[in-house]
Amino acid sequence: MTDTRDEVVVYWRPGCPFCIALRLRLRRTRLTYREVNIWQDPGAAAYVRSVADGNETVPTVDVAGHPLVNPSKRRLLATVRDHAPHLLTG
Repeated sequence: MTDTRDEVVVYWRPGCPFCIALRLRLRRTRLTYREVNIWQDPGAAAYVRSVADGNETVPTVDVAGHPLVNPSKRRLLATVRDHAPHLLTG
């Protein structure tokens, strides 16, 4: 898996309503991020389990090395402002 210390990564899986909602909300922000489907990336699924008490809880978001399990858009953007403000463009 790639080094996520300088990016925002949204881990998701198809059919997850919480993932759909967060991803739609994020598209309306100025945040630069990458999406990873945990069903297509075993390493990503293992990472999610490692930060979500052994569960594949999605969405899980890594903000420059700071994991958030099922965060709200507000919490996610606050974490970005604290740890990776350069990822907010414009």
